[in-house]
Amino acid sequence: MNPFAYSRVDAPDAAIHALLQNAKFLGGGTNLVDLMKYGVERPSTLVDINHIGLDKVQADANGATIGALVRNSDLANDPGIVANYPLLSHALLSGASAQLRNRATTGGNLMQRTRCYYFMDTAFPACNKRKPGSGCAALKGFNRIHAILGQSDEGSTSPHTCIATNPSDMNVALYALDAKVEVHGPKGKRTIPVRDFHRLPGDHPEQDTLLRPDELILSVTLPAAKFAKNSWYLKARDRQSYAFALVSVAAGLEMDGDRIKTAGLALGGVAHKPWRSAEAEHALEGKPATEETFEKAADAALAGAKGYEHNAFKVELAKQCVVRALMQASKGVQAS
Repeated sequence: MNPFAYSRVDAPDAAIHALLQNAKFLGGGTNLVDLMKYGVERPSTLVDINHIGLDKVQADANGATIGALVRNSDLANDPGIVANYPLLSHALLSGASAQLRNRATTGGNLMQRTRCYYFMDTAFPACNKRKPGSGCAALKGFNRIHAILGQSDEGSTSPHTCIATNPSDMNVALYALDAKVEVHGPKGKRTIPVRDFHRLPGDHPEQDTLLRPDELILSVTLPAAKFAKNSWYLKARDRQSYAFALVSVAAGLEMDGDRIKTAGLALGGVAHKPWRSAEAEHALEGKPATEETFEKAADAALAGAKGYEHNAFKVELAKQCVVRALMQASKGVQAS
């Protein structure tokens, strides 16, 4: 780990002013400290923001405001979240381990970086996320956990190739729930819809989000609850706990009798960002909650999916996960 300076601030404005060149905010540190140990991140300064007052949750049926420093365990078990946004609660409880959830923060989870083997291991020189223009070792390497949607692999000689995935469970639920991210920087405050917060790799795979280097996440907001009675978070992974998703699905349904009034559907483990499918949601709206309807939605969600040598199975796995999550959501929310 490289030497670094440490500073502690007590207010959001002070945090922004303390963010000098090559400095990083320190919340729970569950991702950043790992990356520092591996030599992937080498900040000159860590700015401790744990005492700036962004650790509160306000949630009821009319909406929710979640401070950026709310711990994942606290958020998952908040009564207002459990009652009105069970999809978010169960996504959080599917992530990491109890010990990590006790430290990890909402803002840090939004900023969580990929677990691509080639990104995490600096012994591999080819990684466009670490060193733009160096290539993508995953494309022809062991790519079992990698993207099948939205990847930038047009031509294996492209200098911008990236097939990494976003590892977060929380983010997938936030996409299905149509959350917004409130941020603050030297130019003032702004609101970013979560669907726009994360980036597809495109020509800049090294950029995970639209957050500017000098901005601080203040909170996440949720609109009025629609899926409190009918939602499901499904995570397909190699072991029951402490494993990242091969495929995950956040499904929320607003029912009108036996028909679907509105739907929220997002997938994790399949793209550089959580993958929300408007086409699949449109295929559900106004339709009966049947397996046939859900199969058509799954086909719409995975249209254009492309697998590689080791992860082609994820295309069919994702379709089956979508159908199963929607079937379960139509029956009611998960038990706590």
